[in-house]
Amino acid sequence: MAGLMGSPLFWVLTSAYMCLVIYLGYLGYKRTRASEDFMLAGRKIHPWVIGISYGATFISTSAIVGFGGTAAVYGTGLIWLAFLNIAVGVLLAFIIFGKPTRALGQKLRAATFPDLLGKRFDSPFMQYSTAILILLLMPLYAAAVMIGGSRFMEAALNIDYSVALAVFAIFTAAYVIFGGLKAVMYTDAMQGLIIILGMAALLILTLSLLGGPVQAFNDLAALPSEMPPDMLEGVVNKGFTGWMSMPEVGSEFWLVLVTTIIMGVGLGVLAQPQLIVRFMTADDTKSLNRAIPMGGIFILVATGAAYTIGPLTNLYFWNENGTTALAAMPNNNSDLIMPTFIHDAMPELFVVVFMLVLLSAAMSTLSAILHTMGTTAGFDLWRHVKKWYSGSQKLSPPSLKANRIGTLLMLILSFSFALIMDESIIMRATAMFMGLCAAAFMPAFTHALFSKRLSSRAAKASVVIGAITWFAWTAFVHIKESSVLGISQLLFGRPALLGMPWQVLDPMVIALPLSALTLLIMWFAERDTKIMEVKDADIL
Repeated sequence: MAGLMGSPLFWVLTSAYMCLVIYLGYLGYKRTRASEDFMLAGRKIHPWVIGISYGATFISTSAIVGFGGTAAVYGTGLIWLAFLNIAVGVLLAFIIFGKPTRALGQKLRAATFPDLLGKRFDSPFMQYSTAILILLLMPLYAAAVMIGGSRFMEAALNIDYSVALAVFAIFTAAYVIFGGLKAVMYTDAMQGLIIILGMAALLILTLSLLGGPVQAFNDLAALPSEMPPDMLEGVVNKGFTGWMSMPEVGSEFWLVLVTTIIMGVGLGVLAQPQLIVRFMTADDTKSLNRAIPMGGIFILVATGAAYTIGPLTNLYFWNENGTTALAAMPNNNSDLIMPTFIHDAMPELFVVVFMLVLLSAAMSTLSAILHTMGTTAGFDLWRHVKKWYSGSQKLSPPSLKANRIGTLLMLILSFSFALIMDESIIMRATAMFMGLCAAAFMPAFTHALFSKRLSSRAAKASVVIGAITWFAWTAFVHIKESSVLGISQLLFGRPALLGMPWQVLDPMVIALPLSALTLLIMWFAERDTKIMEVKDADIL
């Protein structure tokens, strides 16, 4: 595919795509006149734009490249994640969480997720502690998204990975820094449509390549029995039962699939700051209702296609090379499975088109993440730092310049992570960030939305316990991270303090219940003391 850059079609489609992005970014820039425009797009975004932007922010190269490659390893069990993505990520998120979030944000004039929690609990600690946690882990998620888009550009265009990474990051950051959330959501709408059409086409082409849906899935179900015993032995010992079935309950494969991939991402979506902000851009409740169908269709097509194609790549590589998809990749890097499959199996025309699909997926999510990190750094954190440094009694007013500088600094940090992060990191980095958000933020966020009697102390304790537990389990027990970090090895002479099955149990499964339990215990303990009382009618 080295000749792809010499193809006139490549330059025509790529130029058209770039021109559209530049135009929409410019449109956002022209309509961004104040800090609120930069952070919340003026709170008057069209419902369809909200729905597509929400889906495009949620589904990135992490889902297509990272989780598509993960599905090639774990099988069609990831379809359960697609189900949760729709049931929890769209229906529950919009109907149950979205409406009170919009109402509360309007009432409090909150501009960001940390600002929402800070004002709701009347607690600066809630604002800047939430901001710090976001800035600690979100750059890893941003780096994972960058890696996904850049790896496909590297394979499809035969260019150096670092060059692809730089071009991708700089181009995306330009319209975020100048156009703010309006530019992000305008470009999201265009990129979301490209993703839907591209993923639907990829699924159809894949099934056609493998003899149609019935033959493809029948052959995939029979594939494990055709594999040599030595190739099966390693995965069977971990609980693998086939690409068309769930792993053995309680096995290593099952614990990773269920606790990290399905639960970590499926539940973690409810407390994602970059998604919560989308609810706050709606003009009214009807706008959120009208956004649901577009968000649901988008996620159904994008995730359903990715998690179905992933396992089928095993059949393709088996037919071509006599090996599984993972075994066919250099260094067993699962992040290369989807790009390599598309590069090798698809027509050149579709490779060009799908490069734009992946760029759209990566840019839509990265732009949202950069915007969230930039506003968190420039609005939520910097104003507190400036207040302490100057000795002032009041926070400085929101600054458009501070938000833009914050976005630029977080881009540089994320880009640096993308250069040094190890292979097969996309799924893991995504699950880590979503798991931390669920553990640290979800109980307090739920308490903020639905409780008539708020306890600021319970919310603070919940955030602290959830975050500390998550970090402790990550550093000392969860083998995927603890072995890399080396803290447990340094202090205790072993890569993880606990053995199986604890070392493959996701940190969120431990931290989220403890966080919720902490909040409930402290809330009940304060029932008879003087705590903040807020009537739903005043806000919701």
